[in-house]
Amino acid sequence: MRHIKKALTLAVAAGVLSAAAPAIAQDVNLGFVGGFTGPIESLTPPIFAGAELAVEHVNAQGGILDGGTLSILSADGACDATAAANATDRLVNTDQVTAIVGGLCTGETIGGANSAGIPGGVVMISPASTAPAVTTLEDNDLVFRTTPSDAFQGVKMAELLLGKDITEVAVTYVNNDYGSGFADAFATAYEEGGGTILANLAHEDGKADYRAELGNLASSGAETLVILAYANSSGQTILRQALESGNFLTFVGGDGMVGDDLFTGVDAAAVEGMIATRAGAFAGESASVFTELATEAELDPNAVYAPQAYDAAFLLALAVEKNGSADREGLSAALREVASAPGEPILPGEWEKAKALIAEGTDIDYIGAGGNLDFDEAGDVDGVIVELTVEGGSFTEVGVIE
Repeated sequence: MRHIKKALTLAVAAGVLSAAAPAIAQDVNLGFVGGFTGPIESLTPPIFAGAELAVEHVNAQGGILDGGTLSILSADGACDATAAANATDRLVNTDQVTAIVGGLCTGETIGGANSAGIPGGVVMISPASTAPAVTTLEDNDLVFRTTPSDAFQGVKMAELLLGKDITEVAVTYVNNDYGSGFADAFATAYEEGGGTILANLAHEDGKADYRAELGNLASSGAETLVILAYANSSGQTILRQALESGNFLTFVGGDGMVGDDLFTGVDAAAVEGMIATRAGAFAGESASVFTELATEAELDPNAVYAPQAYDAAFLLALAVEKNGSADREGLSAALREVASAPGEPILPGEWEKAKALIAEGTDIDYIGAGGNLDFDEAGDVDGVIVELTVEGGSFTEVGVIE
């Protein structure tokens, strides 16, 4: 009997000590895959800065998982499937990241996911991969995005041009998942709306001379040229050489064309009034809060896909906190829980509030810089597409395309 009493006393004491012991903090590493070199190299740093800002907010408000430090490790995907596969493999298998923001170009996302992300059970959230091909990726519910598909952007671009009585266009697109998916969506919606595509021509990225392609496009008689490519690469070269030819009066670009490098070697006055589209933010409190936070951090809140990158990183942090560990297993389900109603609304920057609610067992619903982020079955979100125009040598947002 004496031995039993002693054992019980020791057990109770051990339980008291265990209950009194503080939780052990866990550090968490996220990865970021983006085109720091290649055709979107001027767009990538502000996008990465958006993700970094989310990480800064987490660490400034008590950290993650009982006071651990959240870090984000970047890798260059070069807007290329092979480069992204190598970059993602390093993040997944060497750096042992819990989850990844990225890729940016669709080839990066698909290449990285298929080679390392999906086999490694790693959740990836792209803030910028817009091609419809991402929707049909067999990903075991691991690949998400915080920006709408080009299946949606193509429709909105078509509606925008038809609303401006631009009823005949020529189209050239970069020959990859992004360009072809965007061009298909645009062409279908534009023709269904009564428009006529006089020429529709794929082009290879990275060439120095597109004069032959431009000659074929101009021979169609079109006065408006739609360019679905990248500001740092073929899009810039095509625009410059089209201006030299003088065969087109109006230019239209998709989100990949929205960058300061587009105007390198180009007389900005010659493209005054150029039309472009990209993903934007819903008008509302969450967008206003993000604008304030980004401005305080001396970041451009309107940089292409920076808000969506913030959302991706913040969502991953919330999902890790909800999951209760730095493990990859269970993170996908936790992500869906923190991103969807019902739940207490969480706005950008509200990490401390979210962490307390999660600890209490209260459901949360993150309302991001880009709006509601209720992922559908494929990991896609609804969104808004905004119109931009070139004014005084830079892109200026006109407003949401209704």
